[in-house]
Amino acid sequence: MYLFGTVHVLPPHTGWHYAALDDALKASDVLYVELVDDDQATMQPLVTQYGIDVAHPLSGELDASDEQRLQAAAQTAGLPPQMLDVMKPWLAAVTLTVAPIIKAGFDPESGVDKQLRSTFAATGKPVRGLETAEQQISYFADLPQPLEISLLRSTLDDYDKAATELTELVQDWQHGDVNAIAALENSDMRAKYPVLYKTLLIDRNHRWAQQISQMLQQHRTIFIAVGAAHLAGPDDVQNQLQKLGVAVTRVH
Repeated sequence: MYLFGTVHVLPPHTGWHYAALDDALKASDVLYVELVDDDQATMQPLVTQYGIDVAHPLSGELDASDEQRLQAAAQTAGLPPQMLDVMKPWLAAVTLTVAPIIKAGFDPESGVDKQLRSTFAATGKPVRGLETAEQQISYFADLPQPLEISLLRSTLDDYDKAATELTELVQDWQHGDVNAIAALENSDMRAKYPVLYKTLLIDRNHRWAQQISQMLQQHRTIFIAVGAAHLAGPDDVQNQLQKLGVAVTRVH
């Protein structure tokens, strides 16, 4: 079984293939990624169901300082303030995470996960998800209100640096610098918002490790591609696997 950390959005024409990776892809019988049902027809009703709350405007949930930061972020992203005001805090956070990245020229359709999915589909190999779209959205939507606000604050903390940090992440990822990825992606949330960190990273990594441990009984070669932040830091999937007695060796 191969574990491969990905970046979900990339600048156009980013090179990331290398011989050992291509050999692993060719040798693998099935691909697992985080999601496979992330098409617009599936996502839009879920986002509306779990992320829109017209009766409780977002502006009424924030203190004056956070509201001011939210308005500034919306203006920078070119988003109408009223668009964010009907969103629950988690959805506003996700929207403000994506907006500056797209504005900076990164293409969500060029993400590594989607490229791998296309590669496997083209060769007739199955592609499966570790989670469903509804499960993934529920991780955010089921957060207690204080944690949702923490997620939004975390996004606003880093908003001005989002595109720069993603460029840095891509560079660290291309160099295989796991420590740098952990410092960039995980350390701040781990220090400032530990409960949120546990919910969105540790708990998911633990669940994936359990799934992966069971997959090892399938006696076939499996390629698993998840966001690089899940394979970096002290709480990564590899450490969770080792706690289950599964040996993990870095090969590149």
